[in-house]
Amino acid sequence: MDADTSEISLKTIQLLQERTPSQNPGMDEPVRRTSRRIRERKQEKKQMLSPKCLTFRPKVKNTRKRVKRKKNDIEEEENVQETQADNNNEFLPGYREGLSEYELERLENIRQNQAFLNSLKLQQISEALRPKPKPTLRGLKREKTETEMLPVRKSLRLQQKGPQTDVTLEMTPSTAIEPEKIAKKAPGPIPLDPINLEEYVRVPEDLLNLWNEVPLKQDTETLDLKSYQEVLQKLTIDEGCVVKVVKGRVCSAAFHPSASSLLMAAGDKFGHLGLWKPDAIWGDDGVLCFEPHSRAITSMAFSSHPCNLITVSYDGSARSMDLEKAVFDEVYRSTSGLKSFDFLSNDCSTLLLGEWNGEVAVVDRRTSGKYESLHTMAEKPIRCVHVHPVQQHYFVVAESSFVNIYDLRHLKRRNSLAVCELKGHRRSVSSAFFSPHTGNRVLTTCMDNNIRVFNTSQMDCSTPVIKSITHNMHTGRWLSKLSAVWDPKQQDCFVIGSVNRPRQIQVYHESGRLLHTFGNMDHLTTVCSISAFHPSRNTLLGGNSSGRLHIFTDSFN
Repeated sequence: MDADTSEISLKTIQLLQERTPSQNPGMDEPVRRTSRRIRERKQEKKQMLSPKCLTFRPKVKNTRKRVKRKKNDIEEEENVQETQADNNNEFLPGYREGLSEYELERLENIRQNQAFLNSLKLQQISEALRPKPKPTLRGLKREKTETEMLPVRKSLRLQQKGPQTDVTLEMTPSTAIEPEKIAKKAPGPIPLDPINLEEYVRVPEDLLNLWNEVPLKQDTETLDLKSYQEVLQKLTIDEGCVVKVVKGRVCSAAFHPSASSLLMAAGDKFGHLGLWKPDAIWGDDGVLCFEPHSRAITSMAFSSHPCNLITVSYDGSARSMDLEKAVFDEVYRSTSGLKSFDFLSNDCSTLLLGEWNGEVAVVDRRTSGKYESLHTMAEKPIRCVHVHPVQQHYFVVAESSFVNIYDLRHLKRRNSLAVCELKGHRRSVSSAFFSPHTGNRVLTTCMDNNIRVFNTSQMDCSTPVIKSITHNMHTGRWLSKLSAVWDPKQQDCFVIGSVNRPRQIQVYHESGRLLHTFGNMDHLTTVCSISAFHPSRNTLLGGNSSGRLHIFTDSFN
């Protein structure tokens, strides 16, 4: 019996050893399953890291608790370093050896998700959507208007008063509000006093020297298109190239012909005239503002030596700005508004003026406000007149939806016959200009969303359209009309503003090819309806509806 019992006990011991193998290979004695599980849980807890948090620990003396706490902190730092090493090794070659299929699939999903998030470029998009700081406003300062203080309303009930029944309402028929009549400027010369300065200040000496500078003779040679594109790509704009020059919407702008320094002029819808020299210290950031007219200045141009600035306005007056005399001389006055003008002679002494009522006047500046001849065109109103640069007895007129070329030598008082007609316009034409140097092309801007280039090398009835370019002309009532103008240095290229977004100014070749697009997300944020190139320097200006001028240039000096 004793032998049998000993055999049974040996068998049970063997069974227990098979069911619960020893934790350590060197140990032969059996280990309970519960103790094994407890040991595994302790190892898992050591591997798991608790989230870091800031806890307040008061200063303790060098006791056993403090020593124990230091040991725990050291162990936590070692565990963090081990986990970071594991994360870094996750993407090393050979690390995936020994991983299960599920873990490999998980790592691949993580990689694909990260690549997808990187392709979305969320960081760049979030930076682009952040509100950018407003640029510093340069130029004319906004006038401070005092708000009218109204009496405080008080409740009759709180004042223990009854309703006031002695007030009788007078019933009057509703009448239409008449528009406020704008007073015209008095005829005759107007003193040249800047309105943006508190006291009268004499014209700065450097402005007067620049004004009287003799311009360089224009070079008639033009660049090839590749070189011209390279020149356009070098023109840039920055914060100092955007300045408020006039108070209202820019209706016309021009460059002074000086090649040594930049000087620009702009006229707005209220009759204000602004001069801006970028590197000047006088005025408001180099801006002087005058008020020679009472309504919109529709056109302006600098005459040759002696230099004067000729401006025409809807108030019916044409004036000449003379800095040496410090006055705005009156050149001509009409009962109708003046829309456009051009010089009929090389010395700029004779002007061709287009009036809003459909008449064309020939005016000599040396006479006192009288016209030499007056001619009524077939259609009205006249939106633009321009003289041929070589054969100055020819001039083109944009009359409503018609564009005609006339010969000044054969004009009659009424019903004058055109030399040739430029056909194809379906709506009103805003401008028509001969090409510089030769006059072999006429550039028209029409409200049917087309820019047309005509061949006028031969003045006869056949004037074919070389190219018609589609361009959006719908600016609305609050913006000036778009108008394509030639580059005076490149007779086969022209510039025009655009209503597309992002805001831009475009340069085209006469063949319809888009050569360059000027744009800047930070400094060109509005539609520049008025645009013009400098006659001798690589500089472009654009005027918007808030009275600001933007210039793209390669240098200020």
